Amino acid sequence: MAANIIVLDRTLTHYGPETREIRGVLRQAVIRTIGQIWPKDSEAGGGLGPGGLGTQTGGEVIYDKIQELGPRTEAQRAIQSQAESLMINLAQTRWLLFAQSARAISTPFLIVVVFWLSMLFVSFGLFAPLNATAIATLLVIAISSAGAFFLILELDRPFSGLIHISSAPLYNALALLGR
Repeated sequence: MAANIIVLDRTLTHYGPETREIRGVLRQAVIRTIGQIWPKDSEAGGGLGPGGLGTQTGGEVIYDKIQELGPRTEAQRAIQSQAESLMINLAQTRWLLFAQSARAISTPFLIVVVFWLSMLFVSFGLFAPLNATAIATLLVIAISSAGAFFLILELDRPFSGLIHISSAPLYNALALLGR
């Protein structure tokens, strides 16, 4: 997403000075998108809603403004076409993020798996001899299982938690916009 934003900004720069307003709207849409995806990194609101790039308040306005450009040369016509294509790619990416922001792991499934693993550990504990090796093995397996569950649940929330997608690429793109 960040790379497409930078390429779009550079493409609009090559079109000419009449795209200055579009580039300003693009910058504001990126700021709004960062605030929605990573609310901790920004003063803007929270939640991965449909706002930002790809919506009437962001991407659709940019797309409409790109379509309203009046190319005077064949090169400008090609640049306009490329900018429209980049905006479509950005909107698709944004809507995919929005569509996939819901939790994928259902609570009943998680409860069943935890119950199943608990019963396995109870049965192993009942039938294992009471010695240090058996207890250490059960402890290592329990810690490994808990770690696996932790990773699965962390990866189900890609924009928050201890393991998350960084906002740095979009901030780097934002720093390059308008140059």
